[in-house]
Amino acid sequence: MWRSGVYTGGMPNERRYQLQSEEANRQLDTLLAGLGVHPETSQYYAQMLTTVLKLFEDGADVGDLKIANSALKELRYAFKVFKPYRMIPKVTVFGSARTSVDHPFTLQARALSRRMVEAGWMVITGAGSGVMGGAQAGAGREQSFGLNIRLPFEQEANPWIAEDSKLVTFKYFFTRKLFLLKESAAACFLPGGFGTFDEAFEVLTLIQTGKTSMIPIVLLDVPGGRYWKSWDAYVREQMSGQHLISPEDIHLYRVTESVEEAAREILNFYRLFHSHRFVGEELVLRLRQPLAPEALAALQHQFRDILGGPIRSVPGPLPAEEDELPGLPRLVLPFNRMSYGRLRQLIDVLNQS
Repeated sequence: MWRSGVYTGGMPNERRYQLQSEEANRQLDTLLAGLGVHPETSQYYAQMLTTVLKLFEDGADVGDLKIANSALKELRYAFKVFKPYRMIPKVTVFGSARTSVDHPFTLQARALSRRMVEAGWMVITGAGSGVMGGAQAGAGREQSFGLNIRLPFEQEANPWIAEDSKLVTFKYFFTRKLFLLKESAAACFLPGGFGTFDEAFEVLTLIQTGKTSMIPIVLLDVPGGRYWKSWDAYVREQMSGQHLISPEDIHLYRVTESVEEAAREILNFYRLFHSHRFVGEELVLRLRQPLAPEALAALQHQFRDILGGPIRSVPGPLPAEEDELPGLPRLVLPFNRMSYGRLRQLIDVLNQS
């Protein structure tokens, strides 16, 4: 038989499949080279195209193809929208869509967003009304993003972000939730319903398990409010109290009823700490300035329980970082990749140095 330009009649099935795959790979390489795709990224384009062809090979049904197609379209468009703003820090504000424009929760969200914009940040919301609309109004159209979800009720883009180029409307919750966190350097939760709890626990789970970057998480109420205090008591008494989470995991979030304290918590997280990434088995912390030797020694001693050896201080990127953020000094930690609540405590101590 002929397939992909190769005659394979009479051959064993395994050999025939191998030749077909090799020819398909050659054709993909030729296509990408003809389009001028950079060698650094061509392997990823080739892998994605191969995955699409494998869907055909697997005989994927129409329903599965619709899901894959819609999800990829949503990802591509959201990448495009956020790309020009990647260097600007952003805080995602979560909360109820059901509060009125003059509700205390809505006003608190509005005040927080205004404060963060004054500090040079942008704001991301789920684009709905209520708390989300308040946050959008506080940030202003130019400094905010809206990540809407198509629902049969309740969720239309609020007037502060409607028809803006930074509004992205998603079909699927999973793609929307990815971008609510992926592009964010902080998350602030005001009171809300099931969706707010779902998002809060998901963000905490992703950080607790090391599946996303460590960021500050603030649970903001109104003065005298009990919403997050009651939630915090449940987490401490039931989850931590019954050893269902580690005691240190409660350090992954902060509860406050003050807008200024919420903003300070977020901004202070980046006082000395800049970002982190894993290089092999080592955790690399990028810093805004070098750490004094005595502070490094104190850090080593205080957090020896989560370290498998000495912390190294280096002046710039490791070779595997490929000159990423070259102006920032580093701390290289043999982190155990388990105790993320303790890692959050380490970053807090680092920022106080």
